[in-house]
Amino acid sequence: DDRYAGRGGEFETLEDDDRVGGPARSIEGWVVIVTGVHEEAQEDDLYEAFANFGAIKNLHLNLDRRSGFVKGYCFIEFEKYAEAQDAITQMSGELLLEGTLQVDWAFAKAPTERRR
Repeated sequence: DDRYAGRGGEFETLEDDDRVGGPARSIEGWVVIVTGVHEEAQEDDLYEAFANFGAIKNLHLNLDRRSGFVKGYCFIEFEKYAEAQDAITQMSGELLLEGTLQVDWAFAKAPTERRR
């Protein structure tokens, strides 16, 4: 048979970390969402505040198109679970430029339930 014998339909998966529910890992690391970010905050302000917990792989600070100010939240990606967990526990409730930060996991796994 001369048909294509490639790997069509096979997709990469993330390694299973055996956690049920709880945070979900992204492709490159663990993503936390930071809310309560002051409208005049800049990436450098957040980077300096969160870099103490580990290497930041990615930081998204979204701006409002009309005003040009920060929308009030950002996403920060850490390489290791422990680094992200430390950032959540130690930065929640902290002040940054007059804004009280709330930090939590950005993505969560759905509880494993059997489908019928």
